[in-house]
Amino acid sequence: MLRLVLSALDDLHLARLTRLRARLESAGLDSAVLTRPQSVTYVSGFAGSAGIAVVSMAEAHLVVDFRYVEQAATQAPGFAIERATGPLADAAAGTLGRLGARRAGVEEEHLPVGSFRRLQAIAGPIEIVAVEGLDRIRWQKSPEEVEAIRRASQVAEAAFYEVLPAIRPGVTEHEVAVALEHRLRVRGSQRMPFDLIVASGPRSALPHGVASDRVIGVGEFVTVDFGAVVDGYHSDCTRTVVTAPVSDRHREIYAIVLAAQRAALSGLRPGMTGREADALARSVIASAGYGDAFGHGLGHGVGLAVHEGPTLSPREAAVLAPGAVVTVEPGIYLPGWGGVRIEDLVVLTDGGCENLTRLPKNLHEVAA
Repeated sequence: MLRLVLSALDDLHLARLTRLRARLESAGLDSAVLTRPQSVTYVSGFAGSAGIAVVSMAEAHLVVDFRYVEQAATQAPGFAIERATGPLADAAAGTLGRLGARRAGVEEEHLPVGSFRRLQAIAGPIEIVAVEGLDRIRWQKSPEEVEAIRRASQVAEAAFYEVLPAIRPGVTEHEVAVALEHRLRVRGSQRMPFDLIVASGPRSALPHGVASDRVIGVGEFVTVDFGAVVDGYHSDCTRTVVTAPVSDRHREIYAIVLAAQRAALSGLRPGMTGREADALARSVIASAGYGDAFGHGLGHGVGLAVHEGPTLSPREAAVLAPGAVVTVEPGIYLPGWGGVRIEDLVVLTDGGCENLTRLPKNLHEVAA
């Protein structure tokens, strides 16, 4: 096995490893095996598609295969780079043994059962423990991370502005999605953060209505959910437009969702739980008589993954802290007719939140 020990860690990754080690210590662990790509990138800087970080209280190792040895050596200074000649999990188990690990934690939400059992079998006397919430060390973003997310938001918004005139009756959802993806890449998005959602008419009642060949009609909502990736960090935004003729019902539903989002943006602050944040918007929609039509949570964390913690939902008991970047995206979905979602991206500050999304939110009416 090739093993390269590189230079000392930079301050950024040293601080992240320190947070991870504190989390391990609180859980009674002496080491961690990180398999989630975003977690590996976060603690090491390595951005390849196949790598496992093995971290003890004193050392940090990165296990990769032949394809990534040079890349890992460049991106993960301070980590001992180990080239696996077989399955990465087998090599990671060997690394744990050489480190003298006794109780190692793995990411409960990410590692498949089969891989977990294999790691247990190979690690022998080392106890492998499934730990919930190892990714919480990523919840609070540094100013540099927030800036990358802000730039991703700017890329996405510029692309949306350029494609907005193409959203009109007679054009298919798929054509809008293709045009938007092209402009996102031209504007600088490294890749698509998710399958773009373009859902029109009755399909706008589908919260995740990925673009289809349906032709956009007159007098209907068109919901567009999009984002960009800059320096590995994601953005996420949704806007809903309406094609003429616009009915009173269109205006009513849109106004309720907008009022709910404004209430959430006004009240969102550190110190509240994700459940309490969700209630800020949910209460507005429920009081208008559409509580059953808002079936998802108010938001989710965004960073190296487009969906990460913390969540804003009726089930989230975690307390929100300054530096968390979350979406605020209430919606109303009426099957057979249509739906509205308005989504902004915010960073929690000491006194509330800062909106990173600059797109207007007035009801945009598209002429037939």
